[in-house]
Amino acid sequence: MNWLPRRTVVVPVDFSDDSFTAIDVALELAGEVSQVHVFHVLPEPHVLEPEVQWQMIDSENRRRHALEALRSRLSDDKYHDLPIEIDFGNPGYRIAEYAEKIGADLIVMPSHGRSGFERILLGSVAERVSRLCHCPILVLRNPN
Repeated sequence: MNWLPRRTVVVPVDFSDDSFTAIDVALELAGEVSQVHVFHVLPEPHVLEPEVQWQMIDSENRRRHALEALRSRLSDDKYHDLPIEIDFGNPGYRIAEYAEKIGADLIVMPSHGRSGFERILLGSVAERVSRLCHCPILVLRNPN
């Protein structure tokens, strides 16, 4: 059932099963594959990592590998024309920037349900996106 006719939906993916479930929810809401944009954020490489110093790994190689991994995971025909974008940096900020750049009408993302000390240390990407983003966010709660 198409809930959002002619709307753009962003789905941030971190390779967790919950984030791939969010893609299916977004497809159900949007109705068209071309309206759902999958977005993955890679961390910036640390300059002291040996691979960076020896120039064995660069941003384009990392982007290509991430794109190949996403395409492999989304190999089913229903994902064939799914737009996928890879970026680098802080996930919360990059997701909000990307959504604004493409004029997204909705972001669909999972919540990993961290609490206590783990949430203090790692923060919540969904919470940061909700503070920074210009559009509504549908946060899917993990049933576990």
